[in-house]
This record gives sequence, C-alpha cells and structure tokens, in this order.
Amino acid sequence: MRKFFSILAGVFFMGAFGACNTVEGVGKDIKKGGEVIEKTAEKAKN
Repeated sequence: MRKFFSILAGVFFMGAFGACNTVEGVGKDIKKGGEVIEKTAEKAKN
C-alpha cells in the first residue's frame, strides 16, 4: 500500500512540474504577441 502511494505521489509531482513548462511557454507567447502589437502601434503612430 505504501509503494502505491509513493508511485501515485511521483506521478502527481511529475504532472505538476510538467505543467510549469507549459505555463512558462504560454507566458512567453503572450509576451511576444504584446511586442508585435507594440511595434505595429509604433509604426501606425509614425
């Protein structure tokens, strides 16, 4: 029974840490999108 909970905890933490990479990737994508919008606004302003 103890071994089962250890495996379950390991799977849970692997999933939790795997999601961190996904969230980080989404944050980078949003940042890049914001930079593109900012550059486009600067071109339109000039």
